[in-house]
Amino acid sequence: MKNIRIEAVVDGKPAYKSVSQLIMGSTDFLRRDDMDYIHAMFGAFLEAGGNTFDTAHQYGGCEQKIGRWLEETGKRAEVVIMTKGAHPNDPEPGNRVAPKFIHRDVQESLERLRTSYVDLYALHRDDPSVEVGPIIEALNEHVEAGRIHAIGASNWSHERIQAANDYAKAHGLVGFTFSSPNLSLAKCRVPRWPGSISAGQDMIAWHRANGLPLLSWSSQAGGFFSGRYSPDNLQDEEMVNVYYTPENWERYRRATELAQSKGASAIQIALAYVLHQTFPTAALIGPETLPELQSSIRGMSYELTESEINWLDLVADHI
Repeated sequence: MKNIRIEAVVDGKPAYKSVSQLIMGSTDFLRRDDMDYIHAMFGAFLEAGGNTFDTAHQYGGCEQKIGRWLEETGKRAEVVIMTKGAHPNDPEPGNRVAPKFIHRDVQESLERLRTSYVDLYALHRDDPSVEVGPIIEALNEHVEAGRIHAIGASNWSHERIQAANDYAKAHGLVGFTFSSPNLSLAKCRVPRWPGSISAGQDMIAWHRANGLPLLSWSSQAGGFFSGRYSPDNLQDEEMVNVYYTPENWERYRRATELAQSKGASAIQIALAYVLHQTFPTAALIGPETLPELQSSIRGMSYELTESEINWLDLVADHI
């Protein structure tokens, strides 16, 4: 499995985290009390070359289950853990992008994960009314203490990330070294969740210009390309509201056509689209079964050219 590199600070020195291009997300099987199944899924992911796991302070008991798995396997030093905090609905609704909530969430996540550090730490949402300076300073306290090795932003606009990094540079601090918005072949008509950010052409151009790694959530558009959905199937209200547009159905048609020529599936082509951008990317995946995980792993093997990506994304009429 291919990896990307993310700038980090380890033991007070510049370093890099090697992050697998597929990142195992915190899906529903982690919420069940079935450690045997968790061991099977995580073991298959590691065997395929994956090394990075995504979770969050907000994700129910997922941090605890990952922590238990780390303790039972002794694999903490072999894997990269990404967790997130300062979500506005965790535990009660409100603006939580503030130092006191960041500090609390970091400490609680470390306890749940049964570890002294997290490799990648992201703020789960942004609050544009809060100045970036205190946020960066709060995160740097944990970097300096060794509790966080790299900081990033989940669901922040690229303008806010740039402002935060400008502040960090001006004050000799560590800035964001990764971003985690949504990036997928199917474009969100409306935000999938309140406060969530999807990478449009402006954000993609910004990432191309500076090379900041992008770790995409809902990289396969919630299964839009799985074949379970069609324009006349309106049962899933969320999917209809977020993804049912003429442009996305044309993207689905093109993905299906290209998949047939490559011996792939449409959802594998959609994954390959995320992984073949011209800047470093990784895809958070949410497999519930071993066959679903294996499908995503196979999806990494399909190469896409820039002309194919442009055609899939409706930028060009021909490959």
